[in-house]
Amino acid sequence: MSLLRSIVHALWMLVTVVPWAIIMMVSSLWIRGVPLYWMAVRWLGWAIGGARVLLGIRTRVSGMENLPQDNLAGAVLLVKHQSTLETFLMPTLMPHPLAYVFKKELIYVPFFGWAMARLDMIHIDRSQRTQAFNKVVAQGRKLLAQGIWIIMFPEGTRIPRGQQGVYKTGGTRLACETGVPVIPIAVTSAKVWPRKAFVKHPGVVDVSIGPAISSVGRRPDELMREVEAWIEGEMRRLDPEAYVSTKTVSA
Repeated sequence: MSLLRSIVHALWMLVTVVPWAIIMMVSSLWIRGVPLYWMAVRWLGWAIGGARVLLGIRTRVSGMENLPQDNLAGAVLLVKHQSTLETFLMPTLMPHPLAYVFKKELIYVPFFGWAMARLDMIHIDRSQRTQAFNKVVAQGRKLLAQGIWIIMFPEGTRIPRGQQGVYKTGGTRLACETGVPVIPIAVTSAKVWPRKAFVKHPGVVDVSIGPAISSVGRRPDELMREVEAWIEGEMRRLDPEAYVSTKTVSA
């Protein structure tokens, strides 16, 4: 049954993403910025709604009160990464537009990537580390000033359930450079949508948004250790059976 549900959901995403991506690309000829972003979020809502109806995947969110309340308040969201689900889910939850930092190869993915390339995101060449980070800071500073939050996955890749990746300091370096707080977020998506798996399972995904952590006067490495401690501690609280024997995964 899970296989059949997963096939139907994949077909649902396919038949909706192609026309919506075309609509977005055509619309981008005269609509850009935040309005185009919210058009993209509409499709993400369909993907998440499809997961709820077709796959039986529900989300339970806590800590929304920890998000900055000012319309122009900046923030860097640092999110636990276990599956594709949180990539789709976060924009549907957040009251501010989000800008993802991602490898530039994704913009060449047919339809989905082409539409994403029309949005105000930060796509980087990972082979050129210094130039890539300079681009993240330059574009991130501009977007944060517009009230757009930057979202990053500090482990850099999807991590299997019950395991811990290496937390890289790119997100906290950006926060320290721009003076905005970081928001740690724990997500238990691998319980229902395992890493690199086609078959998904019904269940509840917990999303826990932690208190904002100031970056002012902090060192990026020390700040990231605090973020890592909060996220990993929260993951063990939310999904304790997965962490009987914890391993660290190199990204």
